[in-house]
Amino acid sequence: MSERRKAESGRIREKYADRIPVIVEKAERSDIPDIDKKNMTTDVAFAYVEMELSAGNFDVGYCAAIYLVPADLTVGQFVYVVRKRINLSAEKAIFVFVKNTLPPTAALMSAIYKENKDEDGFLYMTYSGENTFGSI
Repeated sequence: MSERRKAESGRIREKYADRIPVIVEKAERSDIPDIDKKNMTTDVAFAYVEMELSAGNFDVGYCAAIYLVPADLTVGQFVYVVRKRINLSAEKAIFVFVKNTLPPTAALMSAIYKENKDEDGFLYMTYSGENTFGSI
């Protein structure tokens, strides 16, 4: 675990107590588009997170994005935000996984965070255009 990430998640949670820090990454072998990190401030992310990424102050992967998600947002609502960020057409499916499992779409992000957050304080989610893990 990166101590830097742990400190950063603590700082985020302190500054934005009503938000969940989520790192979203594309599944390795997925042919779905990458998340468009330009103008992320139009969704649930803050400009500060975009600046941290663009300044190279945070060690997330190339195809990852950090979102500060309202705690009362449902998983389904968050998947909609991710779908918009990757410009996925309506007929294409998107699957979002937490620890290789599809979370219930009606579940609150705060509940998913509480049950699945990493030791570093972030919730890690992976997206794919197919059900790569087979857990529906």
